[in-house]
Amino acid sequence: MTELTGRERISRILKHRPVDRIGLYEHFWGDTREAWTANGDITEETDLTDHFGFDIRQNGPFNMVIDLDFEPETLEETDETRLVLDGNGARLRWHKQHASTPEHIGFDVTTRDRWDKWAKPLLKPEARRIDFEGYREAKKQAAEEERFFCWTAAHVFEIMKNVAGHEHMLVGMALDPDWIRDMVMTYSEMFVEMQKTLFEAEGYPDGIWYYEDMGFKGRPFMSPGMYRDLVQPGHALTFEYAHGCGLPVIVHSCGYVEPLVPGLIEAGMDCLQVIEVKAGMDLLKLYREFGSDISFMGGIDVRVLYTNDRDVIAEELNAKIPVVKEGYGYVLHSDHSIPNTVDYDTYRYFVDLGLELGRYG
Repeated sequence: MTELTGRERISRILKHRPVDRIGLYEHFWGDTREAWTANGDITEETDLTDHFGFDIRQNGPFNMVIDLDFEPETLEETDETRLVLDGNGARLRWHKQHASTPEHIGFDVTTRDRWDKWAKPLLKPEARRIDFEGYREAKKQAAEEERFFCWTAAHVFEIMKNVAGHEHMLVGMALDPDWIRDMVMTYSEMFVEMQKTLFEAEGYPDGIWYYEDMGFKGRPFMSPGMYRDLVQPGHALTFEYAHGCGLPVIVHSCGYVEPLVPGLIEAGMDCLQVIEVKAGMDLLKLYREFGSDISFMGGIDVRVLYTNDRDVIAEELNAKIPVVKEGYGYVLHSDHSIPNTVDYDTYRYFVDLGLELGRYG
């Protein structure tokens, strides 16, 4: 087979159709770029998507914060951290010296009453929530490069976590499920209405990519039954809209989410990403159980890359790539974002060997 473009390759992989090689994509922590730039491996202008030849570009054009007019306030600042109050009424402590997820300090939307009286009335599918120009430019760039272009956003579980915090959200799922259902459908309906507005104005992407971290180490945040009852209806609404537009759906979820995969497939998921090994996810097991139903992206233990040992990396890739490439449904990606402890030459070796093992014919 002649070499395909990124757009052709990912389109085929998501349909389990023959391709020239497995796909390629990656996420990086911000300080990884800084480290590689400081070492002279790349420049500040280097586009990593182009540099490594990734098959995908993404753009997240929606602002789903509750109060669009609220300017984030710094409540407290030290040399190492900054405590910020945002438009969701959330107080989050961000690290200043390295890239990380924020520490959850406090939230305003902790009950159904606060949701009904303050948050929900502000959540309208307004055009001003949409970055039309940013989407237009990203879509144009991807088309010129012949890369697969994904519209992307955090989905309902991830948004509710940002609004209420994990603790209040999970207690609500158990004790006030109607509140959670209302949040799920409010945000899901907003997605669909805003996608209609954007796509009518600027055209369709090649695919839809939702971020939805629904697990932690060894466990999902909810049972499969609770997922189907509370979260799946929102997923189904948005996934079905995407399919109605001819668009495949990629779902990112960190943590252990294997028990939720059947429900995600029922909702319409076409590809699971990132398949976090240290949380208990097993790419080969998932491939054996669900490989005929969905495609996969990730599942390569990023801790192996931490070692910067080529023999260890080769062992990981040789154990997985020859298996999961069968059936034409795999995209090479680590099981988490690449940190600054991974040397540039290590990551280059990972890409080169992974694609060598992932070629067909």
